[in-house]
Amino acid sequence: MTTGLIPGGQPPDPRPTGALPQQRREPVGHAAQHVENRSRSSVITARAAASFEPVGRSVASARSFVRDTLQGWGFADIVDDAVVLTSELVTNAVVHAGTSADVLCLRSDEGARIEVADRYPEREIPLQATAINMGSPDREGGRGLQLCAALAGRWGVEYTPTHKTVWFQLDLPARAVGTRAAGPALPSELLPLADGRVRVAVIQIDRTGHITAWNEDAEELFGYPAEQVTGKPLTDLAAWPHTPGTSTGIAEALRLSRWEGSYGIRAASGRVTPVYASHLRVRDTGGEPSTVCLLVRDHERAVLQTPQRVPADSSTGSEGQSTDPFEVFIGSPAPDDLDGLLQRTVERARDMLDGDSAFLLLATDDETELEVRASTGLPSARQRFARVPVEAGPGRYGSARMPAVHDDLTAVPGAVPLLNGTGMRSVVTVPLKVEGRLTGSLGVAAEAPARYSNEEALRLQFAADRIALAVESARLGELERLRRGSLSFLVEASDLLAGTLDRDQTLALMAQMTVPTLATWCAVYTIADQASEPYLSYVLHEDEELIDGIKSLLSKVPPPDPVPTPGARVWTTPSEVAHQAALRSSMRSLGLSGSPTRQVTPGIGPTLATASAVGGETVVLPLVARNRVIGMLTLGKPTDEHFRQEILELAEDLSRRAALALDNARLYSERTAISQSLQRSLLPPELPLIDGVEVEVIYRAAGEGNEVGGDFYDVFPIRDGAYGFAIGDVCGTGPNAAAVTGLARHALRLLAREGLSGPTVLERLNSAILDEGARSRFLTLLYGEMRPQEDGSAELKVVCAGHPLPLRLRQDGSVEPAAEPQPLLGVIEDLELYEQTITLDPGDVLLCVTDGVTERREGARMLGDDGLADVLTTCTGLTAGAVAARIMRAVERFASDAPSDDMAILAMRVPGLHND
Repeated sequence: MTTGLIPGGQPPDPRPTGALPQQRREPVGHAAQHVENRSRSSVITARAAASFEPVGRSVASARSFVRDTLQGWGFADIVDDAVVLTSELVTNAVVHAGTSADVLCLRSDEGARIEVADRYPEREIPLQATAINMGSPDREGGRGLQLCAALAGRWGVEYTPTHKTVWFQLDLPARAVGTRAAGPALPSELLPLADGRVRVAVIQIDRTGHITAWNEDAEELFGYPAEQVTGKPLTDLAAWPHTPGTSTGIAEALRLSRWEGSYGIRAASGRVTPVYASHLRVRDTGGEPSTVCLLVRDHERAVLQTPQRVPADSSTGSEGQSTDPFEVFIGSPAPDDLDGLLQRTVERARDMLDGDSAFLLLATDDETELEVRASTGLPSARQRFARVPVEAGPGRYGSARMPAVHDDLTAVPGAVPLLNGTGMRSVVTVPLKVEGRLTGSLGVAAEAPARYSNEEALRLQFAADRIALAVESARLGELERLRRGSLSFLVEASDLLAGTLDRDQTLALMAQMTVPTLATWCAVYTIADQASEPYLSYVLHEDEELIDGIKSLLSKVPPPDPVPTPGARVWTTPSEVAHQAALRSSMRSLGLSGSPTRQVTPGIGPTLATASAVGGETVVLPLVARNRVIGMLTLGKPTDEHFRQEILELAEDLSRRAALALDNARLYSERTAISQSLQRSLLPPELPLIDGVEVEVIYRAAGEGNEVGGDFYDVFPIRDGAYGFAIGDVCGTGPNAAAVTGLARHALRLLAREGLSGPTVLERLNSAILDEGARSRFLTLLYGEMRPQEDGSAELKVVCAGHPLPLRLRQDGSVEPAAEPQPLLGVIEDLELYEQTITLDPGDVLLCVTDGVTERREGARMLGDDGLADVLTTCTGLTAGAVAARIMRAVERFASDAPSDDMAILAMRVPGLHND
């Protein structure tokens, strides 16, 4: 999800530049006049926008976004209706239509306008004459527009060629002038305590966030005179709480039209003073915006705080009737998503016991560990998803299954591992149980010792009992969504891994599928064989600028041990080495290492960045294929972050699939290398230089290179002044064809150098092929002997045994066959072959090809002998190399598909004595 908070201004035109005019169709009900009403709407004073991906969890995120936005604007009266409508419309977009959804919230004096845009403009809206039918309550969709008609004051649908936008307007309820809300009458002893004089600090902040006004009460509360803080940014003084799951920081809060909440101000004494604040965004007479902040001590928040709809600390209504304890503790409405529910739970627990921090942990499936899922007042970013054992120590106080109160954690170090190093002294923890089964733990802590007693533990346990069932239900729902997402992820990963047999591409896919879905960075180690050490093969980080630093770091540390045990194991070496390197760099830059003091070197930045990148949890998963460890997949998180158990289980499933894909790629690469090596051994290493004759050969193997082809050629010296040449094609491909190819090429050289004639050479080769028995393959072969003459011509004696006939190109451009067809080899025993003698005059070309050239096809068309002859007629005056290149180019252009057969071209030209 991407969000953007924008200060006041006019809503943007949803149409893209140059788009056609919007097509509008009038809906039913109140929306019939929406065009007229919109033109009379008041000025927009604030906007908030967010985009949500087409996944199921986006619906809950959209609800939280709208709820937080409207509550921040002070529109609590219309939050419920807005959340319901947004939920339906976003569900239609991201679940049913399968597109992303853009949500825009617009604030005006009258109320709020919310627009939900998707990228599925073809869907219809109800006809005006159609009665509103909400349908079955169990329906999953189709109720968004009917709900708009039922709940919204105005609504409408706008179409563009690429988007459909549904908008609705919710107006604030009319109130009498001077009234807003009121709390019940309370006895004096129940009124909030305050000092002798309630001081309200009034601070004014300009549009850049700097302090422009500081009243006397602010001086009294925080100890700074006005002249000392005027002109300074408020962020220098504010201690803003970091709460996971919320995107509003102090800078954003100052730009909202209205905001209420708690934070701290660092006083002149250095201590943080907890305050409750109310911010109001205003404009001066010149139109310049600024923010007026009213602050009181946190325990005097009743002076500024808007009364809650339900009293937070009372379980009975004004008429003595009991209210729902769940609603009393959590508030109404309860969040629908698990993270929102947990976060609200810890915040309310902290407020209920007046603590400095609170945390909530959920139990793993085996109930042996607790996983941190929400906290407030703690360094949440580095604690999230950290794990602690259920049984942390001896006795009932060391178990999360029982309530526990610790007066002073310094007396029992490690009693609550989550609070180590946080400065918290006293803590109360209670279990969350459903039907007697431990599902989690809730705790509240304070910086002062002895803050809590058994009474507070009972109050917190009562709240935990009310919330446990809702938490477990939301957790199971989240787990089901995660499992469905995991299955979808694994299916897609399997398809991608099965789609390639290239080793490097497989490594890249492994890394890209894990980052950033499963981890912030990853490294893949490969092991060539049992005797080899793991080798760092691939590194990826979601920030490309950090890849080189991580790669350099990992190359300097010993690789993890290749343990075949399934599952993820923690690897602490990268984090430790990175922090040590960063510390050494920092000390050298400050002159603390014994060397002369110097300025900070450029290398310290990358060192610190690398330490931060790998400073969290790092786990190693073995890549096991065919009972052998072939590598390791290493996943890492940034500083002090931890992996969720569900993510580790998903990573383990991925590692098994990736290991098999990587091993298949290795086997395929080895097979390809063997095939290519064998193919090279079946071809001559180089061509001889023949005085008076130009020779050029072009060879193209078909397929992916993992099959040995059956085409071959050879040009070799026989004796002084005589050279043998051959071009052939063995039926089929693979090892059997390769055996016949090797036999033919080497037998030709041996027999020709014995002084045998061409027919005799081929007859003996035929006998040798037939002797191979079942492994034999028939062979088409053009064999000849060439002898250059003193007059510049060349005499050739050729035998064409079932092979495409050689073509002769004369200087006048005429083309004719240079031999007659005879029986092929490897079929019958008694062959009667004969040789033909031709003379190549100066400028003549003899072209020999395999059938992969003449049988080149494009649909029903085939190049054929006539097509080859037509191309050859255009080669008059060209060298042998140019002739071969033009023939190959014409063959490749004849069809758009890749060649399905090997192709070999042998061109020989007699240049003459003085012509070239």
